Amino acid sequence: MAEIKVPELAESITEGTVAQWLKQPGDTIEKGDYIVELETDKVNVEIISEHSGVLTELKYQEGDTVKVGETIAIVSEGAAPSQPAETPKAEEAPAVQPRKEEKNVVVNEQQEETKGRPIASPAARKLAREKGIDLSQVPTADPLGRVRAQDVSSFNPEQKKVEPAPTPTAPAPKQNVVEDSNKPVERIRMSRRRQTIANRLVEVQQSAAMLTTFNEVDMTNVMNLRKRRKDKFFEENDVKLGFMSFFTKAVVAALKRNPLLNAEIQGDEIVLKKFYDIGIAVSAPEGLVVPVVRDADRKNFGEIEKDILELAEKARGNKLALKDLQGGTFTITNGGVFGSLLSTPILNGPQVGILGMHKIQLRPVAIDAERMENRPMMYIALSYDHRIIDGKEAVTFLARVKELIEDPESLLFEA
Repeated sequence: MAEIKVPELAESITEGTVAQWLKQPGDTIEKGDYIVELETDKVNVEIISEHSGVLTELKYQEGDTVKVGETIAIVSEGAAPSQPAETPKAEEAPAVQPRKEEKNVVVNEQQEETKGRPIASPAARKLAREKGIDLSQVPTADPLGRVRAQDVSSFNPEQKKVEPAPTPTAPAPKQNVVEDSNKPVERIRMSRRRQTIANRLVEVQQSAAMLTTFNEVDMTNVMNLRKRRKDKFFEENDVKLGFMSFFTKAVVAALKRNPLLNAEIQGDEIVLKKFYDIGIAVSAPEGLVVPVVRDADRKNFGEIEKDILELAEKARGNKLALKDLQGGTFTITNGGVFGSLLSTPILNGPQVGILGMHKIQLRPVAIDAERMENRPMMYIALSYDHRIIDGKEAVTFLARVKELIEDPESLLFEA
């Protein structure tokens, strides 16, 4: 008998939640097979078996919390019990044996079919669970009938065949209702990551003296520069030129002039950071995550855009590693992509500053005492920890970002 234990996940992670068992008791497993998917505060991880044999016992159910080092399953080492084979008829030719990796896939899929579960990848099962989709209703073009993540993503429950209404004698479907009311409700258990996000946001609100200051930026020159250079930029960097690289470079330049915004509080000390790892907030299926662009001060526009694109794709595909999320010094969030005109972003502790970008909107702007023009304007917001940052530093920082964005060529001269 061998035990499968929760391995060391990361320095700051001591426990996780069983999101999904990928194997069930009675399944034959090989060393290196994925056994269970754990949801941690930051990322989901799949635990492999260090032993071959038959999975005989699961110590925890889906939704249970497990700690690093705990035994979560038992494997009976050795070959699975052999089943008596039928004597082949003389005229039957021997079957062609599949390769080892093909055999594993076939065995696992046959086990899923035997249990009445649709054949699906772990990623597809996870996405279906998040969206509340019944995998048996999802069509797939896979010749073996396997449901893939892209099948779940493109599935529209409204398009599925309408089932006939139950006869009057059939029992009415059970609804989850409030005990003292006839109004139907649905209870959805918060994912571990959503719980962590909620707890940390409340903690920041309670522990930091958070304040927000605002300004607005005329995006005319950035948009014109981007329009002129976008084709050449794409040819040279194989990535589109977006607004985030301009704001990242402007933020780094402003941080160098206002170093307290690139710091954190540890006890009774202020830790000034001499490096610039900029977090970029990304909306992922399970909630907001903040992957980090490392050494942003040392990277050009193309390198920053590539990093942002790669991190965003990993976030939306739930493929971020812990190292992608740790150690940021300042954060940028862009609510404008969802249409937000103005907001007060919450600090990403233990950082003491976060810049909020918003929707670009045409607004009349006074050019001088006699002229008005419609200009593409964006409100920007800086939330900061007033314990170590005074209004002067905050306003100066935001004014510097505005100045650099409105004169984007000046970013080329920033050290």
